[in-house]
Amino acid sequence: MTTQPARPERSGPETASGMDVPTFKPSLVKAVFRDVTSMRVSRSAAWAAASVTRTVLTEIIDGARRAAAEEARKKLVPGDLLSAIDRNVELEVGTKWYDHSPTFRGLTGVLYDAEGVIVPSRKRSRSRKPSAVVGAHRFQAGVRKLLRSQGARAVPAMVRDLDGIASVFLTDLARDAAMVVREGGVKRFGTVTPVMSGEPAPAPAPFLKHSLRALSTRRGDGRTIGRDDVLAATTIQLFGGNLRQRALTEAREATQNTSAG
Repeated sequence: MTTQPARPERSGPETASGMDVPTFKPSLVKAVFRDVTSMRVSRSAAWAAASVTRTVLTEIIDGARRAAAEEARKKLVPGDLLSAIDRNVELEVGTKWYDHSPTFRGLTGVLYDAEGVIVPSRKRSRSRKPSAVVGAHRFQAGVRKLLRSQGARAVPAMVRDLDGIASVFLTDLARDAAMVVREGGVKRFGTVTPVMSGEPAPAPAPFLKHSLRALSTRRGDGRTIGRDDVLAATTIQLFGGNLRQRALTEAREATQNTSAG
């Protein structure tokens, strides 16, 4: 009788920098970029975008897990997502999804046109034209993998919302990265750190401040989106605080051994 090789034991949830394979495959990331730009996307740019998206989703899931734990629940529900965003303004990303998802209905307010007539809610598009909302299902496998890596379970509606947020966030990241290439860098950037009333605002980390300044001027050709273009786009999408800092750090770590091609 042959002996089956022992399976390696898992020591705990995977970290962004410790994964050999990104949660969101570079081929999928490149497909999203192709939806919004005809520019070439380097391998390191795809890995950086995958890493940033994973960092953002991980933080959202972590916040939702804490909300569920307070109610002694192990399975995440859409209400936990709302609680996570309500407690941490840094998690308010992929906001175009909010108009599409029932989870956020009623939170975005009633819209009126110039004549004062209520604008009806958007209906699900039947268009075949690629968009962040139509293509959200592409992220389901990555979201489920990420949930498993964090030891979390979620109801289908929660998975759907995480799909949508990931899709919209990555699509916006791709658009901003293409803009960085066209404009030759980030023309306007800054750091906003939310603090509690009465508490002194912490000084930005020196390496982060230097990093933002370095990303303000672009080097390279005008036909290829590179890793630093994605990092610059990250500073646009994530307005500041710990999430932005962690996303930039983990994306750099994830691309250290990745070729630029």
